[in-house]
This record gives sequence, structure tokens and C-alpha cells, in this order.
Amino acid sequence: MRQLKRLMAALLVVLMGPLLVVACGKVNINSDWRTADRSPQGIAPSAKEERRAVVQVYAARAFNWRGIFAVHTWIAVKPAGGSNYVVHQVLGWQARRGLPVVVSTIDAPDRSWYGNSPELLLDVRGEEATKLIPKIARAIADYPYKNTYTLWPGPNSNTFVAHVARQVPELRLELPTTAIGKDYLNNGDLIGPAPSGTGWQVSLFGLLGLTFAQTEGLEANILTANFGIDLFPLALKLPGIGRLAF
Repeated sequence: MRQLKRLMAALLVVLMGPLLVVACGKVNINSDWRTADRSPQGIAPSAKEERRAVVQVYAARAFNWRGIFAVHTWIAVKPAGGSNYVVHQVLGWQARRGLPVVVSTIDAPDRSWYGNSPELLLDVRGEEATKLIPKIARAIADYPYKNTYTLWPGPNSNTFVAHVARQVPELRLELPTTAIGKDYLNNGDLIGPAPSGTGWQVSLFGLLGLTFAQTEGLEANILTANFGIDLFPLALKLPGIGRLAF
């Protein structure tokens, strides 16, 4: 009985964040993908006005009930003088059609993800972005799960972005704890660099693990539920909720 109580208490802690997300109305779990908002949100600079190279990474709550627990992430790039952005992401429904899941298309980088507004995680411009774009292209080409998609624990859309981040550590990209799948390492590796490239992580198929890095701080992954703490600046990271800064 005591063990059962401990198990229930642990389950309540894990679900507390997602339950608060639902209570606060941050996710619409009854939306219809055919009518859900996919309009640009005015976060990205106009390609016609910003002539420098641009690299951006976004996250938005996943569609429908999935958004209670996780976000969907993607990468957008524009070369210097380019008139369009190219958005790189993994789309799970491609696998059901027998198609590669990695999709690169000319698109607005800051579109809502089926009713959920995006959050800008990274914004690099100018000469630095110009240097990053070919490295990002090589990392995308080397992604080992081009024809594989598993919602939980991965590989999924967040696994893809985390892979690019590890291959291009100059990005110093920190993915939110709600990016379920980011801890799924390539080829079943047990140890690998943190997505930011500023530390290391141990991960068992993305289900259990520990990350310690300058950018991510300390994160513990329990069945893809991430708990963590940042010291600079001080913040807590909780499942479902994400980052709580002080």
C-alpha cells in the first residue's frame, strides 16, 4: 500500500503541469485542423525588408490534446538577399503516407501551429547566420530517421531539431522541457552532447536520462517528463508547463 501511494504521488507530480495547462486554457483540445489558425504572427522579419541572412527556431504547442504535454519545433532559414524563408520540420503524417517525414518548404517561418501561436527560441542574423545555414543543411541531410516517426518517446519533430542543434553546436539552442523527443539520441546512443552543445546527457531511448549543461542546467527525464533547474538565470523547468523564471 505504501508503494502504491508513492507511485500515485509521483504520478500526480508528473501530471500537475499538464493539468495546469488545461486549467489555464493554454491549449484548445477540441480544435479542427481544417479550420485551425495557420496564419503568420508577425514575429519573423519580412524577407523583403531584412536582406541579411536569418536563422530562426520556433516552438508551438502541439495540435489538439498533444499540446497539453508537448510542443512542436521547427527551423527556418533565409540566405542573405533571399526573397523567401525555407522551413525545415518533421511531419508525422508523412510517415502514414509512406513518405519521408523531413519536409523542407518555402513558407512563412512564424505561422501558428494549428491554432497555437509560436514562440521564438532562436534568432540569428547577418554573417553568423550565413555561416550557420550550410552547416544546418548538412545536419538535416545526416538526420538518421528520415522515414521514421514515433510520437512518444521519439524520434519525432523535436528529435529532428535536437539533432540539428547537436550537429551545429554554434547555435547554442536550448529546447524547452516540453519538447518531448529532444532527448532521443541518434542510433540508440546512451551518451551524447546536450542539444545546446554546452554539456552532456545520458539517455535511454529518450525515456530515462539526465542532462547537465551550461545552457540547459540540470534536467532529469522520467518517461519523457522533464524536470530541471537553471541557475543562470534561476528558473524551474516542469513537465507540461515548461520554464518558470524567477
